[in-house]
Amino acid sequence: MSEWWSYRPSDFLMFAPRTYWRLFELLNQAAWPLALLFMAAGLVLLVAAARGVARGMAAAPLLLRGGALWLALAWVHAGWAFVLQRYAPVNWAAVPMAAGFAWQAMAWLLLAAAGARALAVPPGAVQLPAPLHRRRVGGVLLMAAALLLHPLLAWASGRPPEQAELFGLAPDPTAIASLGLLLWCGPLRHALLALALWAVPVAWCLVSAATLWTLGSAQALVPAAALGLAAWLLRRGRAARRQIPADAAGL
Repeated sequence: MSEWWSYRPSDFLMFAPRTYWRLFELLNQAAWPLALLFMAAGLVLLVAAARGVARGMAAAPLLLRGGALWLALAWVHAGWAFVLQRYAPVNWAAVPMAAGFAWQAMAWLLLAAAGARALAVPPGAVQLPAPLHRRRVGGVLLMAAALLLHPLLAWASGRPPEQAELFGLAPDPTAIASLGLLLWCGPLRHALLALALWAVPVAWCLVSAATLWTLGSAQALVPAAALGLAAWLLRRGRAARRQIPADAAGL
């Protein structure tokens, strides 16, 4: 019997790269044209969020509720259509992953219900401190990358466009867009809600980066870079917390 230290990470994967990317092709075929609805709603949210950031304004309550509902639906659909229906048959760990997706959807629904009451920074025409403004700019950029650039990675990697990963269908762009919207929202007033919202996207980006690296795909850098940017912006924004209400908590 071979010694345990002779195993490589790839030995623990139960699928080949070709099988993994084929899952997205099957997903896109089954879910079309639902992807267009997720994309259209995302573009509306992205444009509105970018306009608010350009004006230096805090998150608008209506836009916050709409974005939270949009992401709740995306996590539910990605968890059901991809993780449970397609990923679970080739990866035994997908079932607990799907439970995390359901948890994430409920957290976004809680944020949608709370609206502006969950925000540490008052909504409306408020001039934000520079670190918080940079955080929100980074959030908009991450949302744009998830919606517009992530689908192009299939072509850039030499795969057919039918295997593109689309927001609301595939977990990676959904998680990256979630990081973006959380950055755009600014600090949250309730630490437990902040933890619930950040935990699953962060965990998925780590798992995805590890999986893609094990598959030998350079695309592993994408979730890792998104997570690194989010962490850097959060760290830079700590200094601005003294300029927001004293009872603010969370991330």
